[in-house]
Amino acid sequence: MCQVMFTNPLEIVKIRLQVAGEIQSGPRVSALNVCRELGFAGLYKGASACFLRDIPFSAIYFPVYAHGKKYLADEDGHNSIPSLLIAATIAGAPAASLVTPADVIKTRLQVKEREGFTTYKGLFDCARKIWAEEGGKAFWKGAPARMFRSCPQFGVTLMVYEVLQRTFYIDFGGRRPEGSEVKKAPSIMDLPPPNPDHIGGYRLAVATFAGIERKFGLALPKFTPSEIIQAQVKKEVGAQPS
Repeated sequence: MCQVMFTNPLEIVKIRLQVAGEIQSGPRVSALNVCRELGFAGLYKGASACFLRDIPFSAIYFPVYAHGKKYLADEDGHNSIPSLLIAATIAGAPAASLVTPADVIKTRLQVKEREGFTTYKGLFDCARKIWAEEGGKAFWKGAPARMFRSCPQFGVTLMVYEVLQRTFYIDFGGRRPEGSEVKKAPSIMDLPPPNPDHIGGYRLAVATFAGIERKFGLALPKFTPSEIIQAQVKKEVGAQPS
């Protein structure tokens, strides 16, 4: 939502400049002229359609990207830079195409009204008139072009973001970003030493639950990592008098 507050004025200025060549008469159109003509409130014309486009876009894009990263990671769970680029690029295709109807409505609302062309009073009025005059196919105009723009755009953006996050990593909770490091396979050395006071299936239970604090991508605070347990035991054994 915050993104729309900043990008909607730029969107409407861009659209007005792009269609300015269709107008044969009148003064030369510039970004400054568009801003003066619309005023502050006018720069947010079509913002409702912009919300309708960008919020679903993010809801589609980021889950697809996250699953793509996991699918393209190597056997150790690490994502190379090419795999990040591919995952981010592929995720842009469904996200950009599926929200095309909202983008069509937004563009129609933001284009300058001209005599002889259909005018729109709002989001629902625009959708109704497009459906009545042009049919359902009109809502998907420009979908391939949106895909060709958004796929490389977000592919490069997310790849650069991931690389910068790895390069300038700041530890905020003891966990690195998904796919940024090789996951160490658990070994028998990770198991805590058996306690002779326990009987029954203790050894089986230890093997089953060792490392559970790191499974499923969760950090469970009530479990002490096995490495810390091992270090504490070695410290206690070393401190005992011989």
